[in-house]
This record gives sequence, structure tokens and C-alpha cells, in this order.
Amino acid sequence: MTNKQFYPIGTPGQPWTEREKQLWQQSQTRSRSYKNDVLDVLEQLKHRYEIVQYGELRYGDDRYPLMAAKSKNWDDNLPVALITGGVHGYETSGVMGALSFLTECRSEYEGKLNLLVAPCVSPWAYERIARWNYDAVDPNRQFFAQGKAEESRALMKFTAPLKGRFAVHVDLHETTDTDESEFSPALAARDGLQPEPTRVPDGFYLVSDEQNSRLDFQSAIIAAVAHVTHIAPAEDDGTMLGFPVVSPGVVEYDNNAWHLCSTMTGAPFTTTTEVYPDSAETTPEDCIRAQVVTVRRAIDFALSN
Repeated sequence: MTNKQFYPIGTPGQPWTEREKQLWQQSQTRSRSYKNDVLDVLEQLKHRYEIVQYGELRYGDDRYPLMAAKSKNWDDNLPVALITGGVHGYETSGVMGALSFLTECRSEYEGKLNLLVAPCVSPWAYERIARWNYDAVDPNRQFFAQGKAEESRALMKFTAPLKGRFAVHVDLHETTDTDESEFSPALAARDGLQPEPTRVPDGFYLVSDEQNSRLDFQSAIIAAVAHVTHIAPAEDDGTMLGFPVVSPGVVEYDNNAWHLCSTMTGAPFTTTTEVYPDSAETTPEDCIRAQVVTVRRAIDFALSN
């Protein structure tokens, strides 16, 4: 990739200083409302869930309450299902999928399992359709004790008292064309590296953890989602984004090495979804539906296994 194609902030080969980070912050434009899209929906669901605030982000003049929904009739004797969306704020169907699940879900899990849903982990990034938080940090690489993202630290602190009680954790994500056109070049520029183009998978896939490889669980989700949207095929060499495809629509690697959100609970059943809303073969509505189907199938599988 030539310097003319390099990200417009920074100098090729040189990591960003605070000056470049400030320029990046200034280039981010608010495009949508966390209050309208998320907080107002949660407010409308207060009659069915306990809506709790587990933290607050303070970035410049902006304040963002971090909110989650809990089963209203919480039972400490039951296992817990954690659903997270919007760890990457630009991944819209993760946020909308979590909210749609809450809206559609009635009492089918009452007496079986407690629900805990954090629909928008990164609200500053959600409003700006950004991958990073205000500090140009990727929250989905920061789920460990020394992590630098306040979004990740707040969620870990919130869920820590429940460690050992989680049965399933589904983290809802997207892979979009902007991964290659914007976010990968930005990452390379920030770190003073050369961009390495990759091919965006066309379709839905899951990320499995090689330290918790439950391919029966992953495959059950893929089979359910295949009725909603198409499943991404592997490359000719049997990989996707450079990672091995261990089952149709499932890539697998050490999630802990990347400090992904899906590692934070220690649940026996964990997965990370990736839908592709830019595909000509699907729609934004299909992508949201795929997220909801994933959550339902994951919970049902965990309850029956």
C-alpha cells in the first residue's frame, strides 16, 4: 500500500502521539443518538426488566450512562445468560439485536435462567459509528485486568460478582466493509505499521475460542441462523481472515490471547457473532434477526446441555 493510500492522520511508519489522537477525536462526528436508540427503548422495557446503571463514561463534555437489563424476577439459584452488544459501537445489528431480543422475550426463561443484557457497551462509539472508544482504544481487546478501555473495565466490574454462575455468553458483532476501508488503515496508522489488506467474509460466521471449543454449540447456532441469512464460506485454504475454519461458518483461535469480551465470564458456552450487513444477499433487518436467533438458540442449547 502506498503512502497516498495511507490513513490521513499520522506519518507512515510512526506511531501516533497525543497530537494525532486528538486529531482523530476531532474527526469523529456524532451521527446518531444513544439516548433515542438505546436509553429510550430500555425505559420502555422497565415494566418487564430491572434496568440498572453499571457505570458512566465521561469523555470531554459528554456523559454516557452504561445500562443493562436484568430479569425482573432474578433468582440467585439459577444460572445466568449474558448478552452483550455494541462492544464495537459501529456494529449496529449487535445493539439492535440485543434490544430486539429484550423486546421480543417474554417469560419463556422465567424459572430456568436469569437474563443479563448490556445492549450497548460503547455508547460514545455507537453515536459516532466508530470501532474505537474516545481514547482510540479497541474495547474488544481490553477484557483483562490491565485493560485500558473504561467500557471494558466497567462491564467486567459489573459482572465479576456473578463469576461462576454464567451458563452462556453471546457477544454480538458485525464485520463490515469499513473494517477494511477505515478501521484497519486507522489501526495500522495508530501503531506505525503498514496496512495488511484482508478479504471481508461474505456472510454470517461465529468466532469460537480454542480454549473452550464446543463445536456442537457453535454448529447448532449456525444451523439456526442459516434459515435467516447466508453463512460465510471458507477461503480455498480453509481459513477466514487468516484463522482456521473448524466447522462450517465457525472460525477458531485463542480468544484469551486477544482479550475478547467473550472470555470475561468463564461460561461453558461462549461465542462471538459476526454478521455482514454490506452483503448484497442480506438486509439490515436480516442481520438483526440473525442476532436474535443466535441468542435464542444459544440459550436453548445451554439449558438443554
